Amino acid sequence: MTGPGLSPGQAARYFRQQGELGGPDIFLAELNRDEALTLAMNRGEPEASVEGSGDYEALRQEALACKRCALAQTRSNVVFSDGSPRARLMVVGEAPGAQEDKTGLAFVGPAGKLLDLLLASVDLSRKSSAYICNILKCRPPGNRNPLPAEIQECTPFLQRQIELLSPEAILAVGTFSGQFLTGKAVPLGRLRGEVYSYQGVPVVVTYHPAALLRNPGWTQATWDDLQLLREVMGGASSKRLPSTQIGS
Repeated sequence: MTGPGLSPGQAARYFRQQGELGGPDIFLAELNRDEALTLAMNRGEPEASVEGSGDYEALRQEALACKRCALAQTRSNVVFSDGSPRARLMVVGEAPGAQEDKTGLAFVGPAGKLLDLLLASVDLSRKSSAYICNILKCRPPGNRNPLPAEIQECTPFLQRQIELLSPEAILAVGTFSGQFLTGKAVPLGRLRGEVYSYQGVPVVVTYHPAALLRNPGWTQATWDDLQLLREVMGGASSKRLPSTQIGS
């Protein structure tokens, strides 16, 4: 699965097959981040980086300098986002982990590689059509759950990110993100399979890539969630630029 010739179509077939056949654990250690991005990117689409100006850049700079809560004292880097300013999809996780805190980029390491391949299976890519961030922009010590006060201070950044990007849909990955964006304090298994709304944007909930790496038996459910996302987006391979383009 991890060979250099893997295409988005092959990624889709792989995940579908793993779900149907109950295949072995997903193994991504042989891929570095650049290789995973290269495999996952949509062929023929321009690369883009989130290096915005104007309102977006002001928001990013505010987040980078933020000292609203105690996490400012323990973080190495603020992890504002990663991905494309032409995003049709916003992926929202819980909080940065150790590798994200070290690099300042959202969703790196094995979970990030898997996320890139999951996006590729529905013809999306952080290089061309997906924007990736977390509810919290700083890593909680020991990867503990975010505290209510931390969420309260950080939520305005996420809300403004959604406003500026105006994505077609949001993919909430993991229990914490799913509960936050749906407003429902129930297990992830009960959140899946429905379309919610946050700030007027459709929300689909699925398993966190890190959890999928630990529990490959959830592959079929994740595949189903991605198909629901595809339906919500009207066929994810269609091209659309949001009305507000970062960096334009």
